[in-house]
Amino acid sequence: MPTLHSVLVRPLVTEKTNRQSSKLNQYAFVVADQATRTMVKDAVETLFDVSVARVNILNAPAKRGRRARTRRLLVRRAGYKKAIITLAEGSKPLEIFEGVQ
Repeated sequence: MPTLHSVLVRPLVTEKTNRQSSKLNQYAFVVADQATRTMVKDAVETLFDVSVARVNILNAPAKRGRRARTRRLLVRRAGYKKAIITLAEGSKPLEIFEGVQ
């Protein structure tokens, strides 16, 4: 069972998550493989001092490719678990994403 600080692995910053954070008040994190919705909610609420409205979790699949010579499949990038956190109305934005525009 992961601890409170090891539930959130890193923030996920892409063009899509940038739009979600500015317009929809949603933030994306890569989380530990054993993390559940309640664990992610508790971790975000205690670490960032905000109130969380909902948590959506999905498993991103591994990116696979083919080796050119033998045409065998190989895994190029491992899969990961991702959580999209929606903050409650009136909550302040997270400090991690303030510099991203």
